Amino acid sequence: MNKRVNLALLLSTSAMKGDNPEDTRLLKSMFKEARRYLLSFNWCREIKKSWFGWGAGGVCAVFLFEIIPAKKNVDRWLWVVVGDLPSAYLVLDGNPTPMKALDTYIELMQEWVEAVKQGKRTNKLIPVDAPETMENADLLERRLAFLRKKVLY
Repeated sequence: MNKRVNLALLLSTSAMKGDNPEDTRLLKSMFKEARRYLLSFNWCREIKKSWFGWGAGGVCAVFLFEIIPAKKNVDRWLWVVVGDLPSAYLVLDGNPTPMKALDTYIELMQEWVEAVKQGKRTNKLIPVDAPETMENADLLERRLAFLRKKVLY
């Protein structure tokens, strides 16, 4: 059992609802995207359970997954961030809430942005499924700034 996240504060993805029917539709689509993302990794055999942490339909959402790993030394509990930005998974260490996971996501993506802008290597940073161009770095940086300003602070 996971002792690092209070699951009572999260909502089962089966009960997930947005502010209106369109928001709900978008969040459900984002959940499917998060599932596909996790299952695309060979170390994820299957998804056991899932929870909705936070989200704004079509913009960004944070989900918690309990997986059945296909390999040893793979965390069973992972946050997944999806939306109008690069998808990523995060371990629970240091991320006990969806908002802390989102904050960590923003920090790690900002490191990628800065490395790209400085012409540095990104191979040891969070993986970003996008070409390392100034345009992509600028687009991502704007989205991260929006999340920082409108969601976290």
